[in-house]
Amino acid sequence: MKIFKLFTSVFFLILWTSSLHAQWTGPKVKPKEKKEIRYGSLTPKNRSDTDMAAFRNYGLGQFIHWGLYAIPGNEWEGVSARNGAAASEWIRTWGGQTAPKNWKDIYDNLYKKFNPQTFDAKAWAQQAKYMGAKYMIFTTKHHDGFALWPTKFSNYNITKSPYKKDIVKEVVDAYTEEGIDVYLYFSVLEWNNSDYFSVEPKTEAEKKKYEKFLSYTKNQLLELLENYPKIKGFWFDGTWDQSWVKAYDFTYNLEKELREKHPGLIIGSRFRNDEFGKRHFDSNGDILGDYEQGWERKLPQAFEWLDGNDWDAVMTIPPNGWGYMKDWTGLYTKTTDDLLDMLMHTVSMNGNFVLNFGPDGNGLMHPEEDIIAKEVGDWMKVNSEAVYGVRHVDLPKSNYGYYTKKDQNLYLTVFNRPINNIIRLAIPKNSNEVPVTASILGGYESELVVKHSDIGLDLDKNTYYDILLPKEFSPERAFVIKMKMGMPISKSDKLMDAKM
Repeated sequence: MKIFKLFTSVFFLILWTSSLHAQWTGPKVKPKEKKEIRYGSLTPKNRSDTDMAAFRNYGLGQFIHWGLYAIPGNEWEGVSARNGAAASEWIRTWGGQTAPKNWKDIYDNLYKKFNPQTFDAKAWAQQAKYMGAKYMIFTTKHHDGFALWPTKFSNYNITKSPYKKDIVKEVVDAYTEEGIDVYLYFSVLEWNNSDYFSVEPKTEAEKKKYEKFLSYTKNQLLELLENYPKIKGFWFDGTWDQSWVKAYDFTYNLEKELREKHPGLIIGSRFRNDEFGKRHFDSNGDILGDYEQGWERKLPQAFEWLDGNDWDAVMTIPPNGWGYMKDWTGLYTKTTDDLLDMLMHTVSMNGNFVLNFGPDGNGLMHPEEDIIAKEVGDWMKVNSEAVYGVRHVDLPKSNYGYYTKKDQNLYLTVFNRPINNIIRLAIPKNSNEVPVTASILGGYESELVVKHSDIGLDLDKNTYYDILLPKEFSPERAFVIKMKMGMPISKSDKLMDAKM
């Protein structure tokens, strides 16, 4: 019977996980019947205020995962945790034969060694600005519960470390000074908090303890808003456990209070759920929060999958490395070209692309992260016009790269250059806007030749415009063709269609 119950629990867990991930691997399936929901979204879809407008125009952001897990760097005393822990910032969960004896106690005392002498928030912010980031997300507290600010509600915080200074303040101030908006990552889940429950509390004693935890969580969030009023929003994590899911009345009212305290606050879809346990999207399929927060190490393959929601994609450089990892050998690490492709994929669908960095225990970025930040920044200095404040273009998909649009300008970021140097664009025959002029951003001074090429394919709904690339133009990376759009000068000839 116990085996049967275990099998059933695992089976339903798999089903629940599969359904949760399905909404980010294909089109969202809306429920056929509408439910009456008391604990739905507190804000309208596609908010029109200035804060949300700024969010839509960011294009590129930076995520920084930093905490006690930076000290081990996903290994301990020469033994790698790759096969024992889910990811570097999850290393406290390391178990099995490879885990050091009393590993959790060792980890929980790492705060006594946290003293990043070379940490320089201003240097981080300057690097992010050069890279082209318009916003950043910073880990105030991960699942280990260690707070990087001097919270009054827990002794497990930065003041107990040798470093002592308020890291969150240093980061918020430095990035704000560089004109980069700051969002604070906050994990609800805390592994070493005795008042935390992963399952729904059942007994009165359990409920009392968890209520204490909820009060503590609320106090910390209100404290962050009070301490750092310049921030633009929260990025929540660790909200999947049934204890939090069942506390929907509390989380609904907490979101209300956070928004009242900080008008314009932006909160993603993973903060809470409705009374039926639906996370990210309520039981009617409507988004809970201001933007989709489920595009973690994944990208939509079709614009329609997004259902008109605002969204961002957060991406690592190693496969699943968020916090610092000393050893990247044997792992495919994304190249600058990979990341630029993902960036343009994202912004072409009205999203923001957020690149993660995991500094080491001294506050230094991984050397490969430094290289990527420099190379992305070099590219953005030339091509950012096609990234910031752009929108999706309703044109047939191009095999050359990605379209974006701003005002009367159409941009095509070319990753796949044709051998014949002819960029052939498919434009619907009934379109009132076609490419009139074309040029290359930053890399070639002369205007490009634009030709209308009516191929005459039977039953084809498109006509074609050719942009001729100069043979001598040979960039090392993707490049952007900027086109002015205008009325078509000539219409496609209508010859007799074949009868079939």
